[in-house]
Formats: sequence, structure tokens, C-alpha cells
Amino acid sequence: MDKKKKINPEIEVLQQQCGEYLDGWKRAMADYQNLQKETALQKSEWIKSANAGMIISLLPILDNFKTAYRQIPEAEAKSAWVVGFSHIKKQLEDLLADYGVESIATVGQKFNLTEHDAIKTESDPDQEDQIILAENKPGYKLNGKVIQAAKVTVNHIQSDQEPVTSNQ
Repeated sequence: MDKKKKINPEIEVLQQQCGEYLDGWKRAMADYQNLQKETALQKSEWIKSANAGMIISLLPILDNFKTAYRQIPEAEAKSAWVVGFSHIKKQLEDLLADYGVESIATVGQKFNLTEHDAIKTESDPDQEDQIILAENKPGYKLNGKVIQAAKVTVNHIQSDQEPVTSNQ
């Protein structure tokens, strides 16, 4: 019986140590999983940043495709070279969209200083104040952040309103 009493405290001490080791192991595993998630997120952000420079340099090419496409005479619209040209333009748009590029809406939209740059104003009594009448140069967002503000023509900008600013 004396031997049993001696073993029980030893077992209790060993069980307590096992519990502490198990808790420590669980914390270490949770820390490791959090580190993996954080590293994956950082890697994703680095890739997005690395791609941003290339994407920004492709935007003028897309703008030139759009400008050239608008200049195609109506009589040529069905010709093979125009169809091929439009496919190349669409491929470039799709590629940029896959990398998170989206066009900024302009004509008919309310003027927004964070997305639009008014380079011209026109008086149009039928339009409400601060409505975009024409797009002079397209604007783009990359993953929700403005990387190129749209250059627009606006119907009267009210001077008594505070401009809307963003921390982007």
C-alpha cells in the first residue's frame, strides 16, 4: 500500500507535466499556423506590388487601343483586321482585369475628386451640378485603389462644397 501511495503522486506530477507540454505544443502549433497565414498574405501583397509597376506601364497601351478602336470607320467595322484588333484589345482588358484592374465609371456619374480629375467644365442647364458629361481620358483602379484618375468634362462644379478627399 505504501508503494501505491508513492506512485500516485509521481503519476499526478507526470500527468501535470504532460498537460503542460500538450498546452505548449498546442500554442506552438497555433503560432506556426498564424505565421503561415501571415507569410502567405505578405507574399500575396508583394506580388501585387511587383505587378503594379508593370500594370501601370500597360495602361497607356490599353488607352491607345481604345482610342484607335473608336477611330475605326463604320464601313470597316466587319473587316477581318478590325475583328482581330478588337480581340487583341479584349485580351489586354481581360488580362488586366485578372490582375485586379477595373475602369472608373465616368459619363453620367457624379463627380468624385478621389476618382475623377475635371479638366474642363461645360454649362448644360439640363444637367444637375457635378455630373460628368464626357470622359477625356479613362481612369483605373488596381485592387480597389485609384492608380489613374479619369480626366473628365464636368457640368459646373459647385465652389461652395468642400472637396472629398481619400487616404488612398
